Amino acid sequence: MFSFKVDKSIIQRATTLVENFDFGKRSKANGTKEQQKIGMIGEIMIRDLFKVDEIDGSNGFDGGYDISYGHKYIDVKTMGRNTDPKPDFVNNFIDLQLNHKADHFIFNSFNQKNNILTICGWISKNNFIKLANYFPKGSIRKRSDKTEFKTFSGLYELQNKFLKQANSPSELLKQLL
Repeated sequence: MFSFKVDKSIIQRATTLVENFDFGKRSKANGTKEQQKIGMIGEIMIRDLFKVDEIDGSNGFDGGYDISYGHKYIDVKTMGRNTDPKPDFVNNFIDLQLNHKADHFIFNSFNQKNNILTICGWISKNNFIKLANYFPKGSIRKRSDKTEFKTFSGLYELQNKFLKQANSPSELLKQLL
């Protein structure tokens, strides 16, 4: 894992994108505006790292991937948290997105208290499905902080320790080529 301080200009870019475009143009599971903003923060940071074009939200749905790199279609997934990630923290993926074009995922954690984005790791979709725990729609999920929620869709969860780790931006780029 490695981390970046997210400066206010990135947060403002993400806020502006979410205010101007509806990134939740799916039939379900569109995420709140705050969740979309956190997702945009992660995607902007990864796009900047990979030196790819700015996000163009005018087309709405992106086809199920955020970046094409090294013949891979990569979806960037970012969870908002109030703490730094740990190896046993899970990354969520809803089954409604299973048939999208992405064949690899980069999972991020955004600590909203200190504006630190941690790149937790990456994994192919096939390996993610093999290694993740699956919970059908309506399952009750209990978090380590004793809170719980009912899943609104089938949900895959995979702990950070199962992701391919990179310790630097250059290592991540090299691994995904």
